[in-house]
Amino acid sequence: MSKQRLVIFDTTLRDGEQSPGASMTKDEKIRIARQLEKLGVDVIEAGFAAASPGDFDAIRTIAETIKDSTVCSLARANEKDVRRAGEAITPAKSGRIHTFIATSPIHMEMKLRMSPDQVVEQAVKAVKLAREYTDDVEFSAEDAVRSELPFLVRVFEAVIAAGAKTINVPDTVGYAIPYLWGERFAQLIEQVPNSDKVIWSTHCHNDLGMAVANSLSAVLNGARQVECTINGLGERAGNASLEEIVMAVKTRSDVFPVETRIDTRQIVPASKLVSTITGYPVQPNKAVVGANAFAHESGIHQDGVLKHRETYEIMRAEDVGWHTNRLTLGKLSGRNAFRTRLKELGIEFDSEESLNAAFARFKDLADKKSEIFDEDLQALVSDVAASQTPEKYQLITLEAHSRTGEKPRASLVLKVDGQETPAEAEGDGPVDAALKAIETVANSHANLKLYSVNAITSGTDSQGEVTVRLERGGSIVNGSGADTDIIVASAKAYLNALNILDANVARAHPQKEGV
Repeated sequence: MSKQRLVIFDTTLRDGEQSPGASMTKDEKIRIARQLEKLGVDVIEAGFAAASPGDFDAIRTIAETIKDSTVCSLARANEKDVRRAGEAITPAKSGRIHTFIATSPIHMEMKLRMSPDQVVEQAVKAVKLAREYTDDVEFSAEDAVRSELPFLVRVFEAVIAAGAKTINVPDTVGYAIPYLWGERFAQLIEQVPNSDKVIWSTHCHNDLGMAVANSLSAVLNGARQVECTINGLGERAGNASLEEIVMAVKTRSDVFPVETRIDTRQIVPASKLVSTITGYPVQPNKAVVGANAFAHESGIHQDGVLKHRETYEIMRAEDVGWHTNRLTLGKLSGRNAFRTRLKELGIEFDSEESLNAAFARFKDLADKKSEIFDEDLQALVSDVAASQTPEKYQLITLEAHSRTGEKPRASLVLKVDGQETPAEAEGDGPVDAALKAIETVANSHANLKLYSVNAITSGTDSQGEVTVRLERGGSIVNGSGADTDIIVASAKAYLNALNILDANVARAHPQKEGV
């Protein structure tokens, strides 16, 4: 018996970006969108067009760029939002408008200040208006998990009659329990007139750690679209994880009557790209994409795997992309080989100047490391992108001193608006001293919210990738830096964050609400 298609709706660029500090520039969004297209995602929710001119521009550019996936914009159920979304997706080969309104008693009364009749009327108007721009309209009932079933039936019947093609039932607050969530889908599909004329979708948050389980329960009860994010990224505790949904469906094909079009070999590259750009590292024991996901420490497990892999492994590491992590380029490699490998990784440059800058850094890295991996290239490209932020502050030299029994100190030279300025400071460690030395010059009044170090590859010559999250005046930005010297990487990341704050680069995510 042939299986039905499960539509994978990725909202990394919209809901995922609502994670504090996970906001992205337009170029970073385009890089991720290209990788999602390569992954085989059916629908890419590129943002919230009405939120800001920057988000509108990013969505429109993605719509112009992506050809093999549907490009979607979120819109509240009002005329301004829907029209803005429609304008943003106009260039798309395949475009969707995703409009939503809250349907739970608490949201309607306390947030919307609207009666149930007004909510239904607004929802229908929004869907009809969206149909002026595209036939592919999705409607979401925000906080459906706490909405009353008869009212959901009423709203969904009305928007289906108005032309909605996908009905999304979101667990906005992460309150659902798997068997109850599955039961809700079964009841809706049974009770809503013309339910067979639409695709039913599930969108789950992970506040109780059950987003994936709830999503899969919905699939078993008739949902044929899952809304999810790479690495489970998202506000609060995150969203359902794309890689876990996809591999659960594939691995347990005996249970799930559906299949996806995802190229699972692109899962790990997508995970690494999103982690690098957002500064959110993947925990080592994360399912599917964690560094330890296919590692075996127990002697009993090792013995079993050596004798027959399937004794302890239910998936093959190479099937999710772990086998493609070694790069055979070296310091004698040419520009064309370098460009070709980056293209294989889904990385393309908008200008020859950007390629030249990346190639120069590659050559420099090849002189420092005996082996170079794809992870190194992802970090290198992000480092080049960071250096292209308008730079008020540039690191010229850095010297750090740390000795047992003595206070660590750092001295450095910064170029500030083209003029070289020396600085030095003591700290609790060489990194702390280096950042304090920078602050003696910058005097930024920014609050350090996060300092994260991630070894890009194994080995003592691994590059360290540092993420620094700064907050000032309500604006939260991530700065990133990579280097084989962790102190230098830290200084580069801190300066990158300061430059973003100073230049007011469009990174601060503007989304205020969503499903």
